[in-house]
Amino acid sequence: MPLTIEVQRDRFLISTDPDRLKLDAVIDMLSRAYWAQGRTPEIIARTMRNSLVFGIYDGERQVGLARVVSDYATFAWLCDVFIHEDYRGQGLGKWLMETIQAHPDLQGLRRWLLITRDAHGLYRQFGFTSLEAPDRWMEKLNPSA
Repeated sequence: MPLTIEVQRDRFLISTDPDRLKLDAVIDMLSRAYWAQGRTPEIIARTMRNSLVFGIYDGERQVGLARVVSDYATFAWLCDVFIHEDYRGQGLGKWLMETIQAHPDLQGLRRWLLITRDAHGLYRQFGFTSLEAPDRWMEKLNPSA
């Protein structure tokens, strides 16, 4: 079980405590994310249970999240990074990335992976680059799932 962390900045809190997650807010945010179209509330709930989730909170209101899927030894996949539209432009995405990369259980990993259509600039600031050898990567995609 990964270490639960909480980091405060002004009125905002980032927490990995699964008991803090507001599933209704997560479902609402992901319903507006291009990459999560078609996910049912049940699938979203299962992804949250089986990942290290970083929630961003303004008081009791959840206003952002990111999910990390990892073996905590060699690999992590960063996904479902979302900041509520009302809270964008306040540096929360950068702070979230800093907090994720500082998490004690995610140190020393050989490889991080993420997929993005439109946030390359943000992730480059944190060391992400295009695949070095894309010809080595393969996928099995099931569009109907």
